[in-house]
Amino acid sequence: MMLKDKTAVITGAGSGIGAAIARQCAQEGMKIVIADIEGSSLAKIENELKSLGIDVVSVICDVAKEWDVKLLFEKVIHEFGEIHYLFNNAGVSTGNLIWKTTKKDWEWVLGVNLWGIINVIRTFVPSLLNQDCECHIVNTSSVAGLTSAPGNGIYSVTKHAIVTISETLFYELKLLNSKINVSVLCPGFVNTNLINSERNRPIELTDEDTEEIDIFKKSTKDMLSKEIINGMPPKKVAEEVFKAIENKKFYILTHQESKGLIKQRMNDILNEDNPTIYFDTSQGVSN
Repeated sequence: MMLKDKTAVITGAGSGIGAAIARQCAQEGMKIVIADIEGSSLAKIENELKSLGIDVVSVICDVAKEWDVKLLFEKVIHEFGEIHYLFNNAGVSTGNLIWKTTKKDWEWVLGVNLWGIINVIRTFVPSLLNQDCECHIVNTSSVAGLTSAPGNGIYSVTKHAIVTISETLFYELKLLNSKINVSVLCPGFVNTNLINSERNRPIELTDEDTEEIDIFKKSTKDMLSKEIINGMPPKKVAEEVFKAIENKKFYILTHQESKGLIKQRMNDILNEDNPTIYFDTSQGVSN
């Protein structure tokens, strides 16, 4: 797989999996465009890659905004002319009981996780088709896109949607006999800053603070924080992504232990059983 001098575009590249993918691209000698809403983190990654002699451009971009994505596209074309690898990685998370999540919660997470990928696909894919050369799109979903669990409903909704968007895109590009390949990345817990997504939440989509402490929301965040801290290093995820690209592999499941939960869910569906409960319900929660 010859990647040297190919152009990669990575959203959510300021930290976590996106930054790790950018570093992997750098190792391959690629031209890189990194995009993120968090300017300070993005600048650090840009400086790091430039110190290695990599041809890199950074663009502050809110993928939830179609206009920002169009400006990103124009910047890529202006700088490098063609796009060969597109990593739709930007994502945020907030959690609570699903009936307690607010309208602004839904607008924020759907905007970044779902509309972000929709905006990028609608903006970039026509150009990739016109290039008529080997390209690869990787959409970052999650094990949460293949299973369901309490406490993180909005996130799971977006990640399930990303899986079916990716599958549909795969089918449609095959119908066109396109040279564009597609993968969907479904990792388990990864040691990223996802749990602190609120740091980049737009003011207009932030609910007014209340003095009430939501015990369920806090306990969910505490549990997820522990899992994420002990999660897979982003570098390992990036390595798995590039192996999948080389093998033109669609589903990228970085955490083999997650397959048991996925299989159980599929069995429940096919057997028309109630969802299997795999967590402790003895404590209950306050409604």
